[in-house]
Amino acid sequence: MSSHQEFAHLQISLEEIQEATNDLADENLIGQGAFGKFSSLDYEYGQGDLEFWTEITMLSHLKHKNLVSFIGFCDEKDEKIIINKHESHESLEKYLKGSVLTWLQRLQIFVGIAQALNYIHYDAERNISVIHRNIKSSKVLLDDNWEPKLSGFELAMRNTSERRHRLLLAEVIGTIGYMDPVRIGYQRTY
Repeated sequence: MSSHQEFAHLQISLEEIQEATNDLADENLIGQGAFGKFSSLDYEYGQGDLEFWTEITMLSHLKHKNLVSFIGFCDEKDEKIIINKHESHESLEKYLKGSVLTWLQRLQIFVGIAQALNYIHYDAERNISVIHRNIKSSKVLLDDNWEPKLSGFELAMRNTSERRHRLLLAEVIGTIGYMDPVRIGYQRTY
């Protein structure tokens, strides 16, 4: 982990995580995604070090009220776990089809998502932009006040000024139903 020393202060031991989650018991399972349970990455699906460290890098440097709060990570004994603040209402995906959310709440959630995207796409203080590359309702978590928190930065890409002109030629990755149909021939899907 020598190239990742800047993140050493964010590392949490596997023993601490196992203790806090009753050895990662299913009763503590909050959700499940394409790469596995919790925020643990699963090599079976082709995700590994690159995506793991991309998410840690992005989450540790990006701070905004509409981005998920990154707590730390574990990288030991073949376990790769990313720990974020738990958001009580889980993901937006859970609520879109029902009538739990009013239209005003939905509008406020989408404004919050737009503010998060504006922040990651261009923030003058950082002089870089980040392209999320996998935005969908399951990547938007909702807190106690129904405020959206954008998550899922494992596929994100930094877009520095020298890269902007090459971005259109980059490999397209993400979830097929959310991708630009024109570019689908160039994708890696999850």
